[in-house]
Amino acid sequence: MTSTLWIIFWGAILTYLTRVGGHLVLSRFDRVHPVEAGLNAVPAAVLTTLVAPAAVQAGPAELVALAVAAIVSLRAGLLTMFLVGAVVLVVGRQFVA
Repeated sequence: MTSTLWIIFWGAILTYLTRVGGHLVLSRFDRVHPVEAGLNAVPAAVLTTLVAPAAVQAGPAELVALAVAAIVSLRAGLLTMFLVGAVVLVVGRQFVA
């Protein structure tokens, strides 16, 4: 196998082991409210780490799509927010770029 496939393979294995290990450790303890609140915030933190670099290096079409998606997220669900943001991004890239 090529080195790229090995990296993907071991990355997947380590990600799986990390998730299983976290589940096994946390299943042994009672969840206290602050810990549960922190665990519920993890998906937002991961999303932020994915969106923030793109927002810093974004052009006008990306910034408009991000703003529209943020506004839509206040009233609509996740799928609606994603679809509206994607449509605005595609249209914006067609007319701005």
